[in-house]
Amino acid sequence: MEKTQEDVMSKLTKQDYIKGILDGNTIVLSRAITLLESTKEEHYTLAQEILQQILPKTGNAKRIGITGVPGVGKSTIIEALGLKILEDKTNKIAVLAIDPSSQLSKGSILGDKTRMELLSANSNAYIRPTSAGNKLGGVSRKTHETLLLCEAAGFNHIIIETVGVGQSETAVNAMVDCFLLLLLPGAGDELQGIKRGIMEMADIIAVNKSIENEKVSTQANKARKEINTALHYFPSKEFSWITKVLNVDALKNYNIDKLQETIDNFFNHQNQKGYLNKRRNQQDVSRLEETINQTILQNFYENDMVKQELTKWKQEIVAGKTTSYQAAEKIILNLKSKG
Repeated sequence: MEKTQEDVMSKLTKQDYIKGILDGNTIVLSRAITLLESTKEEHYTLAQEILQQILPKTGNAKRIGITGVPGVGKSTIIEALGLKILEDKTNKIAVLAIDPSSQLSKGSILGDKTRMELLSANSNAYIRPTSAGNKLGGVSRKTHETLLLCEAAGFNHIIIETVGVGQSETAVNAMVDCFLLLLLPGAGDELQGIKRGIMEMADIIAVNKSIENEKVSTQANKARKEINTALHYFPSKEFSWITKVLNVDALKNYNIDKLQETIDNFFNHQNQKGYLNKRRNQQDVSRLEETINQTILQNFYENDMVKQELTKWKQEIVAGKTTSYQAAEKIILNLKSKG
């Protein structure tokens, strides 16, 4: 009889998971991440115990977020950048690729391993595709905890590839050190369509697919210059870093070394200013508040009294007897009155 993934996972003890992760065993790492993503309470509890034990071995990686509109070439850039990083044999890179989920089937594309063939074949690289599910912000609910597991497993570069630019995409900025925004040639003509918040938070902007006829195209050069001009109207970074704008082309391997150098310069600058630890501390506090909000919301909807109230007032709304705002107020007031 064929063993299911759950059967295999159940045979691993907490100490098996901890030892496997700290030894850099990617099979055990993958199973630990599956525990994190499980909806079973016993899996969640075990995953949290594992995280607590491996926490002292985390925090030593460069955390890089990469975002951009669909078709900008995020996976291609990550593969080219990852291979450049791995030229230094002391480096190990983990890519957490967040794929869009279907709201109908709840399925997800999860195609990044096929789009990063060369990188996924490298023994010092680990690619984990994860469904975004219902989580806003372009990142999976468990992305940060997965990041910690990868750090404990010895990966010193963590790249989070997000779903794409959207109104709440900025959640990725709450868990990375360096935020890289990818744009296409012609983006300079479409700056009004790019969310100002994302532009403000970007530490590095790369105009991908810049090469045409073996040189940087006029359109790509124009985009870089217009983006640089637009950045002058944004507030200065807290730690006096000036956002860098580069022309790159992942398929042509153009300026990928420059992109890596810029990322390294960014981290050196952060460390010199003492900002890296400050930024991570701020992120940890924000994550605490977010987790509290998520837990309260989850407990609210799982409450039997809430379920009864929701069923009742949904019928009232559908019947046109009240508005959603009035119904929400009634639900809250009724719950308060019932203790």
